[in-house]
Formats: sequence, structure tokens, C-alpha cells
Amino acid sequence: MRDIMNTDVITVSEDASVREAARLMSEKNVGCLVVVRRGGEPVGIITERDILVRVVAEGKDPDAVKVGWVMSSPIVRGRPDMGLEEAARLMTSKGIKKLPIFEGGRLVGIITLTDLVRSQPYVVELLEDILATEPLPPRFEKLIRPRIPLRRMR
Repeated sequence: MRDIMNTDVITVSEDASVREAARLMSEKNVGCLVVVRRGGEPVGIITERDILVRVVAEGKDPDAVKVGWVMSSPIVRGRPDMGLEEAARLMTSKGIKKLPIFEGGRLVGIITLTDLVRSQPYVVELLEDILATEPLPPRFEKLIRPRIPLRRMR
């Protein structure tokens, strides 16, 4: 993972408002932020989807809602020495598209499902093989299912 992870991980305080988090995502052009406690300890992750589903769709005020209330937690942790298959299996089994990478308890990077696919085109085939034996999380449907018939036609 070390060669494909993004080491510039953007964090946000769990006490920040959702609007602040959304602004930060927009400024940094990222789809998620790792959520930290006051001491800097990572405790969760907030994604664009979390904001859409848990705030916007429910008509909540993004200035009043705190990141800690809508973040996904506990944080799923990857390791820099993980292989592509292990990372893909972990992400698939947990139904996540973003995987913070920790080394010695310290946040050192993050990878996304898109990073995995871009890094090695065979990852899509690897995910298809994993999904042949494991249930497909609904959020992965649009990424994987449209390709499966194409692969079988080859």
C-alpha cells in the first residue's frame, strides 16, 4: 500500500461543524476526512456520502451538526505492508471505499477503492473474484456489477 497510498491525509476535529468539513473537502478536493479527537487521535471518517445521507437528505442544519455525530466509526484500519488483495478484501467485507493506513498506531496515509483500481487494472478482476464468493455491499454495485457481464463475454 505504501506505493499507492496518499500520505497527505486531511483531518478534521470531531467538534467541527459539518459545513466546516464540507468546505475543507471542497478546498482540498477530497471525498473524505479522517476525524480526530482533540489530542489528534483518529476516531472515524466522514465522507461526502455521510454528509449527503445523514445531514442534507434529513434536512439538518450543517452549521449545527457536528462531524462527530455523523462520522462513520469505529475507523477501519489498513497497514502499509498489506497486499492489494488483502486491502480489497478488507474494504469489500467492511463495505467501505476509503481505507486509512496506520503504522505503529499512527495515521500514515489513506487509500481509496479508486486508488486500488488505478494502481493495478487487474484489481477490478480481483474484486470480481472476491465478490463471486462473498456478498456484494450495495455501495459497490455501480462500481463492479456493470463490468461483470463485459468480463464474461471475453
